[in-house]
Amino acid sequence: VQLQASGGGSAQPGGSLGLSCAFSGRIGSTNFMGWYRQAPGKQRELVALASNGGGITYADSVKGRFTLTRDRAKNTAYLQMNNLRPEDTAVHYCNLKGVGPQANWWGQGTLVTVSS
Repeated sequence: VQLQASGGGSAQPGGSLGLSCAFSGRIGSTNFMGWYRQAPGKQRELVALASNGGGITYADSVKGRFTLTRDRAKNTAYLQMNNLRPEDTAVHYCNLKGVGPQANWWGQGTLVTVSS
């Protein structure tokens, strides 16, 4: 399994950015796809994660501002980030999980910078 992430960049506070992530390869029918992020000096944290069944978990800090969607036909997930804040500045990592401890894949990090 391979993940290819794109998007991100720089925005001013209150602005918007989008991320996308596509995977190739075969995974099980039960899987989760989304993003984690890591700010300088901090641990990696969950941003949003969606199951293939449709359930989505958001970090409290992004609820109401970020929207995660999955296009199952394209094996792609999208993260729309609105009303960005400086504290959203971090390297964002696409993640795909299957069943079992080894079924955990990461895309390359994408930097999101929010500043005025």
